[in-house]
Amino acid sequence: MTLHRSEHLEDPGADLLDRAQGLWNRFGRIALIVVAVVAAGGALAFFTAQAKTRSEAQAGDKLADANTLFWQGDYKRSQEVAKTVSQQWPNTPSGLDARRLSGDDAYWTGDFKTAITEYKAYLAKSSSGLLADGVRRSLAYSLESAGQYADASKAYTELVGRFDRESSAEFLAAAARCERAAGHNAEAAKLLQRLLDEYGETSFANAARVDVAEISASH
Repeated sequence: MTLHRSEHLEDPGADLLDRAQGLWNRFGRIALIVVAVVAAGGALAFFTAQAKTRSEAQAGDKLADANTLFWQGDYKRSQEVAKTVSQQWPNTPSGLDARRLSGDDAYWTGDFKTAITEYKAYLAKSSSGLLADGVRRSLAYSLESAGQYADASKAYTELVGRFDRESSAEFLAAAARCERAAGHNAEAAKLLQRLLDEYGETSFANAARVDVAEISASH
């Protein structure tokens, strides 16, 4: 009697499908979740960017109106519009620039305290670049006009070298003027001498020589 043994032949393809099914069961849902999160993040970034673009467009239009009023000499209305821009769109470039414009409006109406506040607010968020140096210059003028001579002198001195040589001489002369107003003649003389040593060819040099002579004669 002959025994016939049936052999079980394994199918490699089926085994591979089984393994793939197992991997899908284990990791497929995680992959779907990851894809969903990435897609949601991309959509959020897109809509956020769109919202920022719209906000900047609106803020820019309003700021343009405020700038027009400023150059027309209507500083009060310009300041009102600029404040609206800075309050409604504080996180946009135009919203930030509105603080600078509001400071300019305040300066030209003699409200130096508000000008100082607005300029400092601008510089707190934008401290580098030519425009920021221009705001620092306006801040120095405002501090001097407000009688804050020590702060003004420091602000002027920090501006030396940031612009052209004529401007640097002007800043040293202004810093010396503030020191004299505060009764610090010795410090004023040092600043004026620096002006003569470093910027002796500028238009401020002759006046500086006269001031140095006056300070020396008063001792």
